[in-house]
Amino acid sequence: MKQSLAIWLDAARPKTLPLALASIATGSSLAYFSGHFSLPVMLLALLTATLLQILSNLANDYGDAVKGTDNDNRLGPTRAIQSGVVTTSAMKHAIIINIVLTLISGLALVLYALQSPTSIAAFLGLGVLAIFSAIAYTVGNRPYGYAGLGDLSVFIFFGLLGVAGTFFLHTGTISAEIFLPAIGCGLLAVAVLNINNMRDIDNDRACGKKTVAVRLGQDKAKLYHLLLLAGGVLSFVIYLSMMTSAFAWSAVMLLAALLLVKHGRAVVAASQPIELAPMMPIIVKCALVTNLLFAIVITGQTLVS
Repeated sequence: MKQSLAIWLDAARPKTLPLALASIATGSSLAYFSGHFSLPVMLLALLTATLLQILSNLANDYGDAVKGTDNDNRLGPTRAIQSGVVTTSAMKHAIIINIVLTLISGLALVLYALQSPTSIAAFLGLGVLAIFSAIAYTVGNRPYGYAGLGDLSVFIFFGLLGVAGTFFLHTGTISAEIFLPAIGCGLLAVAVLNINNMRDIDNDRACGKKTVAVRLGQDKAKLYHLLLLAGGVLSFVIYLSMMTSAFAWSAVMLLAALLLVKHGRAVVAASQPIELAPMMPIIVKCALVTNLLFAIVITGQTLVS
């Protein structure tokens, strides 16, 4: 039993799950800053986002295994089906169970947070779209991840919708300025995917998986990565400079900038894709810390004002 649990925990890829926390923390802190915050909404949103992230990871394991992309030439961690510890049939069942749990959690979140039938219907539709997108990334005859559209999907769901949607669930409203931190959150989430794709660039190219990294080539993909990092932290800083009374609050984000600069230099210095393999948990931590620092800053500003 313990061994089976460990296998499924590993298949869920716990090192990637902080990405779910990042957008929820940012959206919730913005709601707190606006004077509207609900702890149950934040917790239910976090649970739903985490289940969606796990669903995406399980579906990615299944899709890449079926298509042969997960093979001995791949540099990343050995996945569940690839290693033989989980069958494709068992993974299908796990995906179905995860979909049911995600629907239950999402339905509870929407019904608790919203009263308007229009808003409820809209968020249920977005929830179904998020589930479909999590699966269709690598599963199906034309998975969009194999066409290089994964970056756009991550930017939308882990940035724009993740942050703005969480804000709306707390407040029932939306405002243009919150899209700055939403963009920042999304760009850093894309940076996580880009590290994954740069690491696997040779194998993905050989298997016909045309990620953005494959389309750009390794050198341009590194430049793209630096732009993602710079655009991410800059979006947060611009928002803080616009919305807070003291520039000192924005300066706190320099801590995040220092982490991102260190990571960016390591990416540029890497001469072989295999050297990027240890950087996956690092960029996940960088993205999470940046979002949490922003959340702390914006919450702290509210408390002292």
